[in-house]
Amino acid sequence: MVTKLALQIAPHVFVRPGELRHAEWHEIDLVDGVWKIPAGKMKARRAHAVPLSKQVRSYLTDLAEMLCREGYVFPSARSSKRPMSENTLNAAFRRMGYSKEEVTAHGLRATASTFLNESGLWNPDAIERALAHGDSNVVRGIYHRGKHWDERVRMAQWWSDYLDELRLSSKAQGANSQRQLTG
Repeated sequence: MVTKLALQIAPHVFVRPGELRHAEWHEIDLVDGVWKIPAGKMKARRAHAVPLSKQVRSYLTDLAEMLCREGYVFPSARSSKRPMSENTLNAAFRRMGYSKEEVTAHGLRATASTFLNESGLWNPDAIERALAHGDSNVVRGIYHRGKHWDERVRMAQWWSDYLDELRLSSKAQGANSQRQLTG
């Protein structure tokens, strides 16, 4: 069940797989809807805040009810003192029948970036901040310290709602196909 919830949460937050695996409960604020990742866990060694949509908060609440809500959010199957294996999510995708060319845990980030940029609804800087990317222009990066937080909160909720729409329309299409086969 922990792996299933990790797979459900990953596309919504689009953090790097290692950041997801190493999430700890003390970093998660379900009331304010924010996950504060310390600098030491980030690729660029800069602290990062992830806005949590209502869907992600619900998944995390379900997970908290299953676990003791201390230590790792996604613990190893063998020891709650260690995070889930770096292979767990990709292995789950393979068991579901997806090849590594079709889907990877890290590839969820590219999917989110592509769809958010192509929607035309969001400032590209807000998308880059959500992905925890630094500014490629070093001088601009020094002076452009805004984190686009309010826009990122709205974007996170929009993205989760969009993912729900895709999931529901996929289920509806599957049900229609099944009716056509049996009708």
